[in-house]
Amino acid sequence: MIEEKAPGKLYIAGEYAVIEPGNSAILVAVDRFLRVRLEPTEGLGSLASSQYGRLPVRWRRSGDALVLDREENPFDYVLSAISVTEKYAREHGRSLGIYHLTIDSQLDDFSGRKYGLGSSGAVTVATIKVLARFYDLTLSPLTLFKLAALAQIDIQPNGSCGDLAASAYGGWIAYTAFDRDWARRERAGRSVSAMVELDWPHLEVRPLRAPFDLRLIIGWTGAPASTPALVAMVQARKQRRETHYEEFLAGAKACLASMIDAFDTGSTARIQQQVRIYRKLLHALGQGAETGIETPALDLLCAEAERFGGAAKTSGAGGGDCGIALFDDSIDLTPLFEAWTRGGILPLTLQVFDETRHPR
Repeated sequence: MIEEKAPGKLYIAGEYAVIEPGNSAILVAVDRFLRVRLEPTEGLGSLASSQYGRLPVRWRRSGDALVLDREENPFDYVLSAISVTEKYAREHGRSLGIYHLTIDSQLDDFSGRKYGLGSSGAVTVATIKVLARFYDLTLSPLTLFKLAALAQIDIQPNGSCGDLAASAYGGWIAYTAFDRDWARRERAGRSVSAMVELDWPHLEVRPLRAPFDLRLIIGWTGAPASTPALVAMVQARKQRRETHYEEFLAGAKACLASMIDAFDTGSTARIQQQVRIYRKLLHALGQGAETGIETPALDLLCAEAERFGGAAKTSGAGGGDCGIALFDDSIDLTPLFEAWTRGGILPLTLQVFDETRHPR
């Protein structure tokens, strides 16, 4: 039995802007995980997930391909991750095997509602990690990210792949989005190994060190949101004059540059200032695109955090899911948690996860 895990993620800033190649976001990996277990077998393999009931989907091989025993399945990301990783394994001289994969997720609540921690990205990364061990492949964080991105870009064409970077690297990161159209064109005529070896236009993933007195707090609204749907709505309307999309991108670029510099210089106050600026940018974008990025529940979450000395905003596409708040570590947050709870906001007991400090 082989087991691997990938952490969930939260956006700190850069949402929507990071969809465009060359734009940046700051994300953090958190200590809720999606785990994938692999058990070698013969003949028939299977895929099973706690998110979709325990009834497994059986599969067999036809050449190098996986063929499912039934047409409808909830495993698009898993199958794409398997396909890319096994092509990479074959290119490195490995023989392909048969196995059972079992997926368990901590990225949703007991009833199956998602927290917005990036389950599709985490399952993609965890699947690649467990297969890499099965096929005895050593992957750097960058190679792991690139394989995951190749697996995801066709399934989620409007995704930035920032969630993959957070799950692959862990900790706090600054991520600059690569040109996904370029990647789709190039992969048509190249092997997976050749794609991994290329320099991808604009791509940069840079670990950040958080100031010692910075405290990250997460609240969950209890309302799940669809990131692809919200991003698609903004993308469809970005050419409308009312969205001021180019002004949003320019403001986002300046804000992220200042926030990254604040991380580099260890200034919690400056990071908080830029979080407030980015919240305003998102609010203007949502109004112009007639898209509900900051819901009433998220507005309450942010307002209460600001009342007790924090800087807060939505995390991710908005429309529900989580909000984040950044505080100086010296502040007593008990009153905030009480206020959030009264307002229907659930404080999540999440910590930053960095695999270099917490190895497998």
